[in-house]
Amino acid sequence: MFKTRPLLSALVNYRQLLETNGLKLLCTMSEEARDQETAKLLKRPNEVNEDSAESATKRIKAEGEHNEDDKRFPKKKVVLLLAYSGKGYYGMQRNPGNSQFRTIEDDLVTALVKSGCIPGNHGDDMRKMSFQRCARTDKGVSAAGQVVSLKLRLIEDIIEKINENLPPQIRVLGLKRVTQGFNSKNNCDARTYAYMLPTVAFSPKDYDTENIAAFRLAAETLQKVNQLFALYKGTHNFHNFTSQKAPSDPSARRYITEMSCGEPFVRNSYEFAVITVRGQSFMLHQIRKMIGLVIAVIRGFAKEEVMERSWGQEKVDVPKAPGLGLVLERVHFDRYNKRFGGDGLHERLEWDREEEAIKAFKEAHIYPTIVKTECEEGSMLSWMATLPSHDFEATVTGTQDNKDQKQENADEGNGSD
Repeated sequence: MFKTRPLLSALVNYRQLLETNGLKLLCTMSEEARDQETAKLLKRPNEVNEDSAESATKRIKAEGEHNEDDKRFPKKKVVLLLAYSGKGYYGMQRNPGNSQFRTIEDDLVTALVKSGCIPGNHGDDMRKMSFQRCARTDKGVSAAGQVVSLKLRLIEDIIEKINENLPPQIRVLGLKRVTQGFNSKNNCDARTYAYMLPTVAFSPKDYDTENIAAFRLAAETLQKVNQLFALYKGTHNFHNFTSQKAPSDPSARRYITEMSCGEPFVRNSYEFAVITVRGQSFMLHQIRKMIGLVIAVIRGFAKEEVMERSWGQEKVDVPKAPGLGLVLERVHFDRYNKRFGGDGLHERLEWDREEEAIKAFKEAHIYPTIVKTECEEGSMLSWMATLPSHDFEATVTGTQDNKDQKQENADEGNGSD
C-alpha cells in the first residue's frame, strides 16, 4: 500500500504536466490551425472517404460506358492489313515500360483506343484483345502487307476512324473477319520480303563507286545474280546466316521457295533494283546475310563455292547487307484459306482489292524514304567498303567469331528481318 502511493502521485503529476503543456500548445496555435484541427475531429466518416468514393464513381461510370459500347458493338475476331514506313520507329513489337523507344504497335494501339475500337485498359494489356502480329519487323524495317489479329468492336467506318488517329506513315488498308481461334503468327504459312538496293552493289570490285549515278547493271550480271539466288531455294541449314545458332540446331533449317532480283529502274538519277524472297519463316538477319553473300560473290571477293560451304558444319564469315531497303511485302495463309476460305462464313485472307492501295502507299511512303536515305547517307557504299575485311576462304576463328558476335549484338534491331 505504502509503495503504490508514490507511483500514483507520480502519475497524477505527469497527467497535470501534459494538460498544462497541451493547453499552452493549443494557446500558441493560430486561430486558423485550431479551426482545421476542429474540422478534422468533427468530420464524419463518409466525408473522409468522399475522394475515394468519387474516384470509384468515375471508374464505375467508365466501366458502364465500356459495357454499353460492348453491347452496341460486340468484339469480334478480325485481322487488319497494315502498311508502314519503319523509319523513326524501333520496330513493330511493343515494348511495355520503354516509352522512349516508340514502335509501330504503340501508335496502332493508341489509335485503336482513341477510335473506340478497344477499351482503354486493353491498351495496357494487349492479351485482353488477343493481339498477335504475323511478323516482327525490327528497327527501321518497313511493311506493305503486315497482318495482325485481334478482337475489336466493329464500329461504323472503322478503318477510316482508326486511320484518323494514325500518323501518315502508318495505315490500315484492310479488315476481315476470321475464326475465333485464328492467330496471325501461327496460321501464317509463308512470308515474302522485298529488298530494295542500288545496283552499284553488284559492280566489280575495281569499279569507282564515286561515280554511282553512272552505273547501270548489265543484263548478263543480272542473270548471274539470279542464278546465285536460285541456289538458296529448298531447305538448307542457315546457321551461318544468323547469330547464336549451332549447326546442330534443328531450327536453323529453313525452307526457301523463291528468291530473285527484278529488272532495274532509275530513281533520283541512281539505278535501283528489288530482290524478292519468299520462305516459311526467317531468322534474325538471315535475309540480309543471304543478300550480302551473293553481293560478295558477284563483286569478286568470294568464290561461288562458299555458298555451299556456308550450309555445312563449318563456321563461315558471312557479310550482312545494310538494313535499309528491307520491306515485309506480304504474308500468306494458304492452309487457312483452303480450310475456311470456302465455307461460306469466312473470307479468304487475300488482298486483291487492296492491291492499288498497297502500291500507292509504297510509292508515297516506303520507296521515297529508302531512295532519299540511300542517296543522303550512302549506307550501301559504306557497307561495300567493308567487304575486303572478310575472309571467305577460311573457317571463322574463335577470335573472329567473337568479334562478329559483338557486332551482331551491337546491330541488334537496326533494321533487320
